[in-house]
Amino acid sequence: MSLRIEKNSPISGAVRFISYLGLCAAYLQGGLVKLTDFPGAIAEMTHFGLNPPALFAALVVVLQLLAPAMILTGFWRWLGALALGGFTLLATFIALRFWELPDGQERFMAANSFFGHLGLVGGFLLVAWLDLTEKSSRTTEQAGRNVP
Repeated sequence: MSLRIEKNSPISGAVRFISYLGLCAAYLQGGLVKLTDFPGAIAEMTHFGLNPPALFAALVVVLQLLAPAMILTGFWRWLGALALGGFTLLATFIALRFWELPDGQERFMAANSFFGHLGLVGGFLLVAWLDLTEKSSRTTEQAGRNVP
């Protein structure tokens, strides 16, 4: 028995959308929470030493809402994915410096989160790569059809 998934089937499109939504869910939730509790977002930026905290909080809210929208709608999906991947990598090195913690449960949890976030970065890189390669193959196909 062979499992074959048709690329352009409705099920394939639904699975892809649900996958993108799962990948973006934490960012959408984080952006909405920061938007509805902007003083809390400012406090978070202050906690991590980002100055000016209000500017960083506003930029993070915009990124956490706009980049997932780009991924989910397909509008410059590759750019939204790269933006979230870069943001996640940077935030991971700012917030999850497990190597600075003493041995114990807190270090263990921070290390797990750190490497989990690296997995998200890999997922976003894959989304960007797939989007760009699919666009490239569609352009090549269209160019081939236009040859007299």
